[in-house]
Amino acid sequence: MLYFYPKDMTPGCTIEAHNFQRDQAQYDKLNAAVVGVSADSVDSHVEFCTKENLTFKLLADPGHGIIEKYGSLQEMRGMTVAARNTFLVDPKGMIRKVYTGVNPNPHSQEVLAALAELQK
Repeated sequence: MLYFYPKDMTPGCTIEAHNFQRDQAQYDKLNAAVVGVSADSVDSHVEFCTKENLTFKLLADPGHGIIEKYGSLQEMRGMTVAARNTFLVDPKGMIRKVYTGVNPNPHSQEVLAALAELQK
């Protein structure tokens, strides 16, 4: 599961990350990795993970290469950031489901349900 988010340590992004962390055991049971991507720096990600006790991977994409390839680049408050989009990618690298403009509160549960359905 590859999720894009606008910025470390902002309210919506923190809620979304906490929910993914809360549900980490369920992702593990489904053999699914949680990977987040934003335009923030590695140092910002380290600080975010440490402060919020996040154990999944966050990828730094300050040059927007990955963000742009996934069509998730947006302008927000005068900054170029990642849109809040999620991609479910199977072990062969095929995108199986796409969520755009997600609501961070229920999103982890939506993703878990879709992963369970895809694995049937």
